[in-house]
Amino acid sequence: MNIDPKLKPALLEYLTGFVSDNKRGKFEAIVQQRTRYITVVLEDLYQPHNASAVLRSCDCFGIQDVHIIENANTYEVNPDVALGASKWLNLIRYNATENNTPEAIAALKSKGYRIVATTPHRHEVTLQQLDLRKGPMALLFGAELRGLTADALAGADEFMMIPMYGFTESFNISVSAALSLFYLTGQLRDSTLPWQLSAEEQIDTRLDWVRKVVKSSEGLIKGFLRKQIIE
Repeated sequence: MNIDPKLKPALLEYLTGFVSDNKRGKFEAIVQQRTRYITVVLEDLYQPHNASAVLRSCDCFGIQDVHIIENANTYEVNPDVALGASKWLNLIRYNATENNTPEAIAALKSKGYRIVATTPHRHEVTLQQLDLRKGPMALLFGAELRGLTADALAGADEFMMIPMYGFTESFNISVSAALSLFYLTGQLRDSTLPWQLSAEEQIDTRLDWVRKVVKSSEGLIKGFLRKQIIE
């Protein structure tokens, strides 16, 4: 449903009248911690457990958007692992063709993201050496065992590895994402970079959350918009 941006603040205020004080307070506090300065890209994951755990980490660390590339595999959320995290995130899926990786990377670059491929096989920078000041980044994670595809690596602007000191070659995808987000979002919040959502984005995000928790929200929205036209 397309809504006139000028009406969104009033619509948000109207719909939040149907939300408990506790939930309303949480929405207002949590949206202040959301960011699009860092986003996560998941390429063709096929293990629902790990895929869902990544969503949970994204929500916990304040990442609002998750870009999901579906080539050979459909991304499935395991509700017992995600624990409702996907409800509060924007999941952007790329699944129109056989190989959706180039399209996803091009779309992210057009929005100003630099693509940071996470891989233990290219040692360009470590997690701690990533420079947030270079601009918004999209962290690209691949499937277990095979890792990122050749197209993903070819489209990357930087290659990042998480330092390891044991015999095992790599962390699994959910652990890699959690470690990366813990470190990077901590650095981001300690910086003076403009990492928070804009005022307009905060309104859109809160409106999306409210629509998901208010019963018959679409009917209420239609009624609100009809009233605006009449008045």
